Amino acid sequence: MVSSSWNPFIFSYFFGILILSIPCFSEKAPYSTFARDATSAPKVISFDYIIIGGGTCGCALAATLSQSFNVLLLERGGLPYGNPNITNINGFSSNLANTSPSSPSQLFISTDGVFNHRARVLGGGSAINAGFFTRASEEYVRKVGWNEKVVNDSYEWVEKKVAFEPQVKQWQSAVKSGLLEVGVKPDNGFTYEHLYGTKVGGSIFDSQGHRHTAADLLEYADPTKVSLLLYATVEQIMFKPAVGGRKPRANGVRFQDSKGNSHLAYLKEGPMNEVLLSAGALGSPQMLMLSGIGPAEQLKAHGISVLLDQPMVGMGMSDNPMNAVIIPSPKPVEVSLIQVVGITEFESYIEASSGPLELDWLRTMANDFARIANQSLDPSVINPRFLNSQIQAGVILEKLAGPFSTGFLQLSSKDPNDNPLVTFNYFKDPRDLQRCVQGMRTIAEVIESTSLFDFKYPFTTAQALFDTMLTFPLNLRPRHLSASVSLEQFCIDTVVTIWHYHGGCQVGKVVDRDYKVLGVDGLRVIDGSTFIDSPGTNPQATVMMLGRYMGMKILRERLVGARN
Repeated sequence: MVSSSWNPFIFSYFFGILILSIPCFSEKAPYSTFARDATSAPKVISFDYIIIGGGTCGCALAATLSQSFNVLLLERGGLPYGNPNITNINGFSSNLANTSPSSPSQLFISTDGVFNHRARVLGGGSAINAGFFTRASEEYVRKVGWNEKVVNDSYEWVEKKVAFEPQVKQWQSAVKSGLLEVGVKPDNGFTYEHLYGTKVGGSIFDSQGHRHTAADLLEYADPTKVSLLLYATVEQIMFKPAVGGRKPRANGVRFQDSKGNSHLAYLKEGPMNEVLLSAGALGSPQMLMLSGIGPAEQLKAHGISVLLDQPMVGMGMSDNPMNAVIIPSPKPVEVSLIQVVGITEFESYIEASSGPLELDWLRTMANDFARIANQSLDPSVINPRFLNSQIQAGVILEKLAGPFSTGFLQLSSKDPNDNPLVTFNYFKDPRDLQRCVQGMRTIAEVIESTSLFDFKYPFTTAQALFDTMLTFPLNLRPRHLSASVSLEQFCIDTVVTIWHYHGGCQVGKVVDRDYKVLGVDGLRVIDGSTFIDSPGTNPQATVMMLGRYMGMKILRERLVGARN
């Protein structure tokens, strides 16, 4: 167990040493002394730690390890600073709609026919998401086997930089009251904790609507010991061959800059130096496969030399399904992303957002996505009534915990820039479908509550709003007439992502409880690809926490190893 190795006396000693070792200076974003384009990197470089992926976890990991060791952080995208679609709350939708090759949001479409995105920017998903910040439940922490005190300390370390109490205005307040009115109790007020009932959670958007991403955690880094290379696409993890009964050992990576030039980054000599893979739930299993670790037959089919036949790489892929209802409002509503959540006993999370909605933009975006996928939208879901119209609207959505349904990831090519093929199998497990039905019934009750009366046009019913959702181009899945009378079919037909996909390098299957890749040495995977279930109502706080937590654990291992 991970927690059993954290002796509190040793940890206290270690933590004191670490605090004393933190330099009295740090650097504010955008990190002019240690962030640079990969085109400026030498052909060959070496570091104590090489981190693949400057995302939600990788930034926290790099900042922590740099307190004592030389760290290379490789990010395939650019900086989030200076891009208003990232830094401003009003740019959220525009960012996701950007399908250009330089977009910080890279579109992919699962084989289930659901539009989705992966980050291509420093800060990862925290730079393109809806910003909700909430911790995992205490039960989740115990189940995973993390040390609870270090988890709490790590959350607080993150929260000091990126988490804020949101200003709850008219629409969010009405939804909060509606949830309480229909029995999602108690009222837990504002809290980061995962508690049954209704609460206001944290946000990475501050009171001015400015986004704070995991990239901000690099302000904790020692700028003299961390190097951040941008637009650096890792092509392969390199290994020393297995000799004398030893396992293959990771000893570096090969990466390409934006001009197509190849570079080699090696680990410095030392038995505890490591490559740390934090490329996310798509990127991490993809990178293992490109490096020869994965299902042998699949690797051979792509002409990849097999280092380790590991059939569990890419398995256990899950995406928490989301279903939503748009409620046109006769009165203005604030621009808000997720702030209020109802955490139900049946493990469905009810959340809300609001603001002006361009319905023609929604249609155009869906057509663009479909074109990229070489598919076409079902004409029945392109409703001409909504062309060239803007409405004031609130959105109420439900996201499932878990989920129980799982799928798999496969390579589409040997090019690391290409999206792998992903199947999530939404609602394959009937327990997920039942949770969705219960969640949609709760949403219907909230819509019909007195709390939302002023935010609906006269005579608007929940059923009418559900029926309208069937006319929107939400995905590439077929529509069924029965969806207007069957909540089960409604859930299946209108499912979208909430971008909380995970799995592919799961603990106990691909990595051990210390996140070390099974069957090789010198390589760990530390990110959401290791999760069995998604933590809390939104995983980003926990993914950032995990980077800090594992960084601290690795430093402690080094300290104990040096003393021995």
